[in-house]
Amino acid sequence: MEQNFNQPQIPLPNATAVLVLGILSIPACCCYGIGLIPAIIALFLARAASKQYLAEPDKYLASSYSNLTTGNICAWIGLIISIVAAIFYIWWIKTVMTDPQFMERMQEMMKQYKG
Repeated sequence: MEQNFNQPQIPLPNATAVLVLGILSIPACCCYGIGLIPAIIALFLARAASKQYLAEPDKYLASSYSNLTTGNICAWIGLIISIVAAIFYIWWIKTVMTDPQFMERMQEMMKQYKG
């Protein structure tokens, strides 16, 4: 494909959104799996934008594709950490919170705290 030097390159659509959502998914993973939401949205947007870029790479800025790639990597990291955190929270609720001895210790601690 021959590059057209007369046509200015434009930013890749949703590249900034993918970057922001990917970055937000990492700290949000500590909030009981909430990081799954921005990570999944970022991954869907990144897939669509990547297809656009690969169809016409001369049309888009290389820096916006770099932002897209960075956001995609952050989204995968946030997704993996969110899944691990969600599994941990489910395990915690299922095993620790249903343990009668744990609940007795928690009630004793509450009594001591209240005075």
